[in-house]
Amino acid sequence: MNRNNFLSAISGRNFACDILVIGGGATGLGVAVDAATRGFKTVLLEQSDFAKGTSSRSTKLVHGGVRYLAQGNVRLVIEALRERGRMRRNAPHLVKDMRFIIGNYKWWERPFYSVGLTLYDILAGKMGLGRSLPMSVKKVMKEIPGLKRMGLKGGVVYHDGQFDDARMAVSLAQTAADSGGICLNYMKVTGLEKDINGKITGVKASDLLADKEYSIKSKVVVNATGVFVDEIRCMDSPETKKMVRPSQGVHLVVDQKFLGGKSALMIPKTSDGRVLFGVPWHNKVVLGTTDTPLENPELEPHALEEEVDFILDQAGQYLADQPTRADVLSVFAGLRPLAASDAGDNQKTKEISRSHKIYKTKSGLLTITGGKWTTYREMAEEVVNLATRIGALEQKKCVTANLKLHGYAAKVDDSTWDYVYGSDAERIAELIQEDKKNGDLLHQNYTFNVAHVLWAVKEEMAQTVEDVLARRLRALFLDARAAIEMAPEVARIMAKELNYSEEWQQGQVKEFTELAGHYIVH
Repeated sequence: MNRNNFLSAISGRNFACDILVIGGGATGLGVAVDAATRGFKTVLLEQSDFAKGTSSRSTKLVHGGVRYLAQGNVRLVIEALRERGRMRRNAPHLVKDMRFIIGNYKWWERPFYSVGLTLYDILAGKMGLGRSLPMSVKKVMKEIPGLKRMGLKGGVVYHDGQFDDARMAVSLAQTAADSGGICLNYMKVTGLEKDINGKITGVKASDLLADKEYSIKSKVVVNATGVFVDEIRCMDSPETKKMVRPSQGVHLVVDQKFLGGKSALMIPKTSDGRVLFGVPWHNKVVLGTTDTPLENPELEPHALEEEVDFILDQAGQYLADQPTRADVLSVFAGLRPLAASDAGDNQKTKEISRSHKIYKTKSGLLTITGGKWTTYREMAEEVVNLATRIGALEQKKCVTANLKLHGYAAKVDDSTWDYVYGSDAERIAELIQEDKKNGDLLHQNYTFNVAHVLWAVKEEMAQTVEDVLARRLRALFLDARAAIEMAPEVARIMAKELNYSEEWQQGQVKEFTELAGHYIVH
């Protein structure tokens, strides 16, 4: 992945592609991988960094959705469970099996959840990760020592997937590039180009890092911009009706001691009727989430005070050591691009289906919204199938169901950070062998080192300090204060590698420090 090479490619006078994707989140990257691996000439443009928005801010789950089963949405659950199995199989270095425990405090809960989760296993079929089983109090406490013991009558264990979302996004961008696709970050689409008949023939785009304009021809344009799909749709038709109902989900990151084990906690019903999770992630615990309707989507949403208090309160009812604001290492908010239904504005966001919707306009613009990380691959397959018909492209079979993603490694040691690179970890180790200083740590409490930053710049198209510390290394999401302390060294390494000035370094540190301040709970 070399940004300059990609820019040179699209600068050619006669350059034209088959499928152009707007949006570099889970859905857009999935479409780019599908199109590129079928052999189509593919370009993806992202206005910020890959997975900057929703796709780096999930609960870190690859799951069928126990809650959707309770809502009776069996079709979505079956689809997601099948895709969960494929994600685990295609990217075992990033997706792993996680044991989820539901602590039971009422006599009827153990048989009730045992039956429901057995159905969950049956729906997964051969793609299942493990059996759901009732548990004794002793076994529950052994797996989650931090659970409140008073009143505990036992529990139920079930299996789901856990992953690193932003690292998966980087892997998808690399996979698309491996198959000849072009993926560009910081490339904002500013307009749609049409022929005299009103059919879309390409896009106008602006390179935000070089302040340069591009015109890119394409047979099909796919709008996969998540919560921003309506902005692109308005470029196509200013009178268009909004199709997205954004909903904010907030997560808190706390020390691993609050759970005390390697299993995750699932609280099936909070006071607002949602599911709350406590999920082990990179030796920390992610607590979440909330569901707050928002009118105007933002690229960098902020957690509301009441959302933070809600999660602390609900988690505290189940944990022996109740976490406080002082215990929160990082708080992050993400916006879900929920596909608006016909039920109108009165429908609560937690009741809106997580199914996806695909729309085609008269001009040929293909828009996809809704869905979730787990079903990204199937959504992409549907979109590319439709795109081939719109663009009169050659009918080629989708190959992503059994496609090993970039970095594929069947067995990794997930006790260290480097497992997220899969097979690329060996090449990062070589950077340290070449120069011992590349093994120097960025922070005494974490294993992130100079080589990781160099790799992010050389191979993963990181352009800013935020790109490195938020999405390539995840430091901002794990410990915001520590990330701020790492920023000056990361800026220095990047400036040296990219030949940028001292002024650039200072500006980057200032920007990142200001951004990271919103990830700190006071």
